Amino acid sequence: MLSFWLSVILLPLTASAVETVLGVYIFSRHGDRTAKSTPPANLTDLGYSQIFTSGTYFRNRYIAPNATSRILGVNSDIVKQSQITASAPLDTVLMNSAQGFLQGLYPPVGSRLGSETLRNGEVVRSPLNGYQLIPIQTVTSGTGSEDSAWLQGSSNCALATASSNQYFTSSSYNQLLASTSDFYKSLTPLINATFSPDQISYKNAYTSKSSGPPSVREIKCKPMNLLVFDILNVASIHNASLPTSSPPLTESTLFQLRTLADHHELNLAFNATDPIRAIAGSTLAAQVVQALDAMISSHGTNQKIVIELGAYASFQSFFGLTQLTTLPNSNDSFLGIPDYASTMTFELFTTRPNTSSFPAAVEDLQVRFLFHNGTTDEDSIPTAYPLFGQSSTALSWREFKNGMNRFAVGGQEQWCKACGNSTGVCAAAAASSPPPPSSFSADTAASSTDISKAVAGVIGAMVTVAVVLVVEALVMLGAGLRVVRKKNRRAGGSGSDFGGGKAVSR
Repeated sequence: MLSFWLSVILLPLTASAVETVLGVYIFSRHGDRTAKSTPPANLTDLGYSQIFTSGTYFRNRYIAPNATSRILGVNSDIVKQSQITASAPLDTVLMNSAQGFLQGLYPPVGSRLGSETLRNGEVVRSPLNGYQLIPIQTVTSGTGSEDSAWLQGSSNCALATASSNQYFTSSSYNQLLASTSDFYKSLTPLINATFSPDQISYKNAYTSKSSGPPSVREIKCKPMNLLVFDILNVASIHNASLPTSSPPLTESTLFQLRTLADHHELNLAFNATDPIRAIAGSTLAAQVVQALDAMISSHGTNQKIVIELGAYASFQSFFGLTQLTTLPNSNDSFLGIPDYASTMTFELFTTRPNTSSFPAAVEDLQVRFLFHNGTTDEDSIPTAYPLFGQSSTALSWREFKNGMNRFAVGGQEQWCKACGNSTGVCAAAAASSPPPPSSFSADTAASSTDISKAVAGVIGAMVTVAVVLVVEALVMLGAGLRVVRKKNRRAGGSGSDFGGGKAVSR
């Protein structure tokens, strides 16, 4: 009798806990690629495998007939073009990554489903065992980003570029530039065929920064994409002769390079006192809201899945704007460059019981943010995190939309005004109103990343004892910096694993 009444009491709780996913927006970084220092960068076979594996995971989560969180009304086998939108910048690595992701999401359907019978009775079979064609739209933001060494090089946002350049005049930057000088000089024998000695420094930890016309030496020393960590990271994955190099590129050295690059790029991607620096995250926020809004407006009859491929700057900027970098127990991955094939996912869902159709009331709609650092598969899945400094990972649609719109920049006119651009496509917007100040409001943004938590304990790990003592003093007396260890470091990813057997062609 007792068990009967317990079952009756718990029944409403069980029903209310059932979730129905109504649509998703997935933003993914590309897979493994060749070095930016030897343009054009290309997606490698490893990168193709990484991005295909992630696409396959999301198929099993949202689309397959037995999917764990199957989207309401989505076609499982043969893609329905009105249900999916995919986009990427006009960039070889990102476009090819988008194709690989979609191949995993909607794989070939075989000869039975991939055929049609004509009026005359002839059976025509689709090529490549029922390969499915899904259009990929091109977006202007981020075009050529994987061939650009400068983080803001593909944003075309004047004020964002100026804001990022301010980091190179900060005390934090100058301290690291000086204190890591000997460490970077020790790497000269490994990369002196690509870089001149004066280019091997924290200045080019990941993104090269030009402070004027190139010198004669820079013109002679090709290529101009000067990324110390990037070229050594690619070599650590693909160059089979690297372990026998002199000096050897050890895992601890690569970890130090990675941590310095993380700190370098986070400061270029986000600063709470000047949020225009995070323009990539602001435009992404607007795109997400617009896409989910379209799903809601159509009551789920059309677009259900939105896939976008983009560069790491969008991740870092968005993390800063949504306060993910300041969570009490923040994932360390939010403080650094996301690994290849990393994903951010926005789930639109409802907890209304017995949902067989799209909810009519917006009050029944919620949004959840999930992130995964690196290739996603069944053994390493995305994790939900709270946005905007809140404690809950599930936000009502209105809470989510209002939070995103505090810093979202959507539409050409708003972008032109925020960036202070006045020529080309922005000429009309400039004529209608004066340009804004160098920063715009972002009430919920986190504190400045000028002195990040990402570098403490790392500087000096491979440097002389004197440098160790100098850095230690700066850390202890300064801002309480700490070591960041990247999680989910997968073999062949952008981490420090020494995988692969291919030699990199130079």
